Amino acid sequence: MDINKLMSTMLSGDSVSSMSKLTGVSQNEVQSVLSSVLPSLLSGAQGQADDKNTAEGFANALAAHAKVDTSDLASFLSNVDLEDGAKIVSHLLGSQKDSTTSSAAAQAGLKADQAGSVLSAAAPLLMSLMGQQQSKSSAGGFDLGSLLGKTDISKLLSSLLGGK
Repeated sequence: MDINKLMSTMLSGDSVSSMSKLTGVSQNEVQSVLSSVLPSLLSGAQGQADDKNTAEGFANALAAHAKVDTSDLASFLSNVDLEDGAKIVSHLLGSQKDSTTSSAAAQAGLKADQAGSVLSAAAPLLMSLMGQQQSKSSAGGFDLGSLLGKTDISKLLSSLLGGK
């Protein structure tokens, strides 16, 4: 899986629809939250992988999440652990969690707790997809740079969202 496939999966109709049902916010709002926060989550993931204090735990978390079957997105997301997702968001965004969530909420026209619910639903899926990529990688470590290549995430998101 490359970054295009990862982002396409995260923003797919199945993912967005399932997260909408789980969180009680519209599909457009889910898509808005995800498109504004995915770059920050990916950056946070790279930060976790690069920090000697968190790298081992992050690699173990990716390995654990990689084992979860994501082939049926609706089923995966209907069984997602929102508490685990909230912990993942906290780890990936760190001290920027509240401001990033508030900004995404404002952009989507939601309350911060609603945007937080979307992120809590999305984070386990993101970890599973990244973990699956890591397990297929011959390098063995998580390298967002190799996953992204020279991809401009904002341009990629714009194209996936139809130029929105």
